[in-house]
Amino acid sequence: MIDADPSWELATDVSLPKAPLTKSYTYMSPIPKSCDRSDSGDAPKVVLGVDEAGRGPVLGPMVYAIGYCSIEHKERMKDSGVADSKILNDATRTTIFSKLRSADDWFGWGIRVLSPQDISTSMLSVGRISLNVIAHSATRLLIQEALDRGVNVSEVYVDTVGTPETYQAKLSGWFPGISFTVAKKADALYPVVSGASICAKVTRDRLLHHWTFVEPPLPKWTANSLGSGYPGDARTVNWLKTSRDRIFGWPRVVRFSWQTAVKQIEDEGVKVEWPEDEESTGMLPITSWFARKQDSGVDLQAPAEKKSKPRHQAFLDMKMRSMATV
Repeated sequence: MIDADPSWELATDVSLPKAPLTKSYTYMSPIPKSCDRSDSGDAPKVVLGVDEAGRGPVLGPMVYAIGYCSIEHKERMKDSGVADSKILNDATRTTIFSKLRSADDWFGWGIRVLSPQDISTSMLSVGRISLNVIAHSATRLLIQEALDRGVNVSEVYVDTVGTPETYQAKLSGWFPGISFTVAKKADALYPVVSGASICAKVTRDRLLHHWTFVEPPLPKWTANSLGSGYPGDARTVNWLKTSRDRIFGWPRVVRFSWQTAVKQIEDEGVKVEWPEDEESTGMLPITSWFARKQDSGVDLQAPAEKKSKPRHQAFLDMKMRSMATV
């Protein structure tokens, strides 16, 4: 778990939501002076990195982040101590993140926080949206946000999602005129991606470890017991097992589309039957209007008598009746 942050810092952090995280959101820092347009209207060329945190966990949000600076300040990224966020401990990540945020004269950043609820909805909808497509959309949105704010993005380095060559071609098609480099382990190769990686990781950790539940609070639903959110984390596995309702599952911190959650629901959840109410509404079926009349004059459009089926006991117990709408 990350080192505890002072309550005042979390309360005043404009990049974090003030309400429970049920919807995805975007935050962009102010544009650094060294990246802003000069009086003549020219904007310095900017190098930008993209990375994510939380792609694999079953709990909490996935966070995409960008970090950027002018090309002339590119070497300062190395001096700031950035590295792949996964090889840094929590305290070091938090310290570097604070330094980067304080360097607002030359470093800018932004995040796209994808809520667990939105991830599940996208992946379980009728037209299922894959996690790769969700990731590509978040990257595109953040780059576009920077451009819309007047940042003169010239070079972009991205930690790949899928095949690097395919992803690079897609990004180049979306943003012609910008030089893209998409690579595996880009967060370990390019300092500007490392900076984005740290912004994403620290943001996700703070959101998960200070999670606010929308649902009525239960003693076992505490953010401190969530663990890292990864399926291989013993604390996370224990929380999933002990916090599961056999009918409704879990609160919205869980990604219901993850196989870990799907399997637990299938194995341990209550099988729910959704009976069809057979009570007649007195309305003719639409197929009755397409039958032919016999030469004898007998009207076959009149539907045959339908044998009524006994209503399900649940409808009888609740004294429910069907209603026909005009």
